[in-house]
Amino acid sequence: MPDRTHLRVARQTDAPSLGRGLAELAEQAAAGTPDSCGATATAVLADAPSGGVAAERTTAATHPDLSALVAVQLSAGEGPIPMALDTGRPAGADDLLRDDRWPRYRARALDAGVRSSAALPFVRDGLTVAVSVYGLRPGPLGKAAQGATELLGDLATESMARDRLYRAALVQVDQLDTALRTRPVVDQACGIVMYVLGCDPDQAFDLLRRLSQRTNRKLAELAGTVVRTRGRGLEENLIAFGRSAAPGPGRPVSGPDPDPPG
Repeated sequence: MPDRTHLRVARQTDAPSLGRGLAELAEQAAAGTPDSCGATATAVLADAPSGGVAAERTTAATHPDLSALVAVQLSAGEGPIPMALDTGRPAGADDLLRDDRWPRYRARALDAGVRSSAALPFVRDGLTVAVSVYGLRPGPLGKAAQGATELLGDLATESMARDRLYRAALVQVDQLDTALRTRPVVDQACGIVMYVLGCDPDQAFDLLRRLSQRTNRKLAELAGTVVRTRGRGLEENLIAFGRSAAPGPGRPVSGPDPDPPG
């Protein structure tokens, strides 16, 4: 297997910094584990099953062949990585030529020349990371990986988890800023709907919200249309939609909804 200086992000589904962090962690794990020929670092989001095909994952490897070993483990649900993720404890095989617990992973690993491997799991704030090391010779890689590699994995996972939380907070701040900037337009649209339908503010807002969902348009965009036209030409549609969307007591539900205001 070629040297460990080649880095490859196998699949990236989160922020770019997560991929970079995993790549650095894989490189450091390989360099810090005696007798290893390479390493991988795989992140699994908290709301995704550890071995599910649809799980959202990001993997970094020090060599492309190792990315394939991660892929077969996660797709087949067998191997040191799924076991470590399921149990929350290190898992591995000292000699894959003699260890037959994971047939599909074993066959792929031996085909790549890998005789031993170990995986260490780390969990922090909704982010799960599995660091795996691989050897071309049989031997207790699990014990060798513990120590410096375990400390590196723990610190790196905590750092990446904090980064994800920070980025999520930035998204929420941006959404709040957008809501604050568009609130005056929505309020104006509610006022127009109140005038047309003779309803109260809560009913006007609820009608605009349901119109937004029905037409797959953002609420601010729909409100802007109502304000821009000042409700002219929309009276009949608004009244008809209001009646069909919220029938009063004793009033039968009407047939298909009329075309919403555009």
